[in-house]
Amino acid sequence: MDLGVLRRWWPVAAVALLLAVAALAAGHSTIGASRIPPISDTIPYVPEYPTAEPAPSIPVEPRDVGQPTSGGIPGWILTAAMVVLGLAMLVAVGYLVWTVVSGALRRTTRAVPAQRARRTAEGTAREVVAALDAGLVELDDRSTDPRTAVIACWVRLEEAAEEAGVPRLAGDTSTDLVSRLLRGDPAAGVPAIASADVLDGFARVYREARYATHAVDERMRDQARAALQRLRGELTSLAAVGEVPS
Repeated sequence: MDLGVLRRWWPVAAVALLLAVAALAAGHSTIGASRIPPISDTIPYVPEYPTAEPAPSIPVEPRDVGQPTSGGIPGWILTAAMVVLGLAMLVAVGYLVWTVVSGALRRTTRAVPAQRARRTAEGTAREVVAALDAGLVELDDRSTDPRTAVIACWVRLEEAAEEAGVPRLAGDTSTDLVSRLLRGDPAAGVPAIASADVLDGFARVYREARYATHAVDERMRDQARAALQRLRGELTSLAAVGEVPS
């Protein structure tokens, strides 16, 4: 059973149970007047003779004074039951009103998610160029390890892809995210900003730097720099002219 439904309707069930208890108590609280035998119409006439002695009074036994009739329920129990029933009904009604009002407020005050602004090829190209410039500065630093510098450059491109709104899919390889950034992702509203093969050179260098077991030398640093400069040149011309290369 759904816990939300249970929490919402338990006050109503409690009120129904209390109503049943009150009805049962009322059904068993009738005074036992039916036990009084009916007066017969055939009582023989008995003449009364005057006498000097006073008529004896009918004694009242102590057990008959202030005692409830057999089979009845004391009045204070019924009063207490009605008080409890009234309080339970007030609590149930208050809870239901609070649930309805709070739900309505949540629906009306719920923030509408802001729609992502439609991206343009020029704006995306400028963002990727900024990431490439940072990567080229890192590659030019000869004090850093070439493998680390190449991987860091690719990570910058992945961050740029995420900022552009390119979703990371479950079956993506290590280069799919950046490839969709450059070649476009119509489902995500990301336009194409680079030709089909401009990323291949740098992607090859990145895969080798990430997965190769041999040492990454300065030659690979130079290859990565050349690939990034080629990609930057194409993106720079796109940002300036506003045309997607074929």
